[in-house]
Amino acid sequence: MILFSHPTLNSNAKALINGLQKSKLLYKIYTCIAIFPGQLFYKLGENPKLQDLKRRRLDKSWQPYTKSKSFFEFGRLLASKLKLDFLIKHESGFFCIDNVYHKHDKWTAESLAEAKKQGLLGVYAYEDGALSTFEVAKQLGLQCIYDLPIGYWRSARLLMQKEFEINPDWSATLTGFNDSVNKLKKKDEELALADVIFVASSFTKKTLEEYPEKLAEIKVVPYGFPEVKKQKKYLPLKDRKLKVLFIGGLSQRKGISYLFEAVEELGDKVELTIVGHKSVGNCNALNLALEKHNWIPSLSHDEVLECMQEHDVFVFPSLFEGFGLVITEAMSQGIPVITTDRTAGPDLIEDGKDGWIVPAGSSLAIKEVINQIIDKPEILQQFGLAAQNKAATRPWQVYGQEMADALSSLKIL
Repeated sequence: MILFSHPTLNSNAKALINGLQKSKLLYKIYTCIAIFPGQLFYKLGENPKLQDLKRRRLDKSWQPYTKSKSFFEFGRLLASKLKLDFLIKHESGFFCIDNVYHKHDKWTAESLAEAKKQGLLGVYAYEDGALSTFEVAKQLGLQCIYDLPIGYWRSARLLMQKEFEINPDWSATLTGFNDSVNKLKKKDEELALADVIFVASSFTKKTLEEYPEKLAEIKVVPYGFPEVKKQKKYLPLKDRKLKVLFIGGLSQRKGISYLFEAVEELGDKVELTIVGHKSVGNCNALNLALEKHNWIPSLSHDEVLECMQEHDVFVFPSLFEGFGLVITEAMSQGIPVITTDRTAGPDLIEDGKDGWIVPAGSSLAIKEVINQIIDKPEILQQFGLAAQNKAATRPWQVYGQEMADALSSLKIL
């Protein structure tokens, strides 16, 4: 039996819980905010202004398994809504995400001794929220199952440091270098305590080669695709521009300068739409680039899927990505994807068949693929349908079941 710990329960966490529940491996779910049908907050989640609550609504069948402690996470959400930035300041704010994870980790750890008496065998926890849980688990003889959702921090620094030198005008957007020495030390301690490590892409596994010591077994299980609901309408490219789409945080970690460069060189052959929040407001290069294209700061999840349906090709040029859920979302909508070798792309896309894999940090490679599409526009439908067919074969349920099967096969349990 496994205790599953995750403060915010995103899509992949929920799919994994479904798999554990169906395989009778689930002991308890520990999270921050859990909202079930019949509760006041469940109804409030229908309000468009309270989308955060809607995302915390859980399956009724999970209620007997679920324990929640919500003070710090509610505080974080409220402080964010009220723009009380000092309360959510990185690592130091009273309601910062680091504190949410830390408090959740401590609370989970305190429950393990009693849980073991009831048959608990292992704990499943995520990066930044596992250290206290794993330390106590080791003392009790419980197994520690670790999930690393994004690449290892040492690799990130090695790869992204080059961007400061190559693209200094975009360096202000590289905000992922703010973690304290203490926080990075804790990340390494979590990894050292893990009995098995799960990652969602081969790239994430590769980044762990920079870990200075020997690690436990690393298993790669890619996430699932959203449900395929309707077929995309592929419009002829005659007498119009190719509609290119990017969705993600507007940071150089996403490789956006290379997309802007590629599109700039293609001139009036393409129309670029950018969806995402700025990582910083003071990057002049980013601000100038956005003025030249269609920029939408924010869309709901349903609106994102609709936006994808309205475009011809999705470009995700990330330089460092643990997975990239927008890749699976685009493929599920029948829009072919151009992405890099530093995402889950190589695990999901067959290059030249249902999408394209290009080297990270190359505007030339992006431009060459877009020119191929312009020269032979029929491949949009060919690749798009192939991508959507692949998405239909791997819904989220498949990921959940594969994870449950992988956990069932572990000798540690």
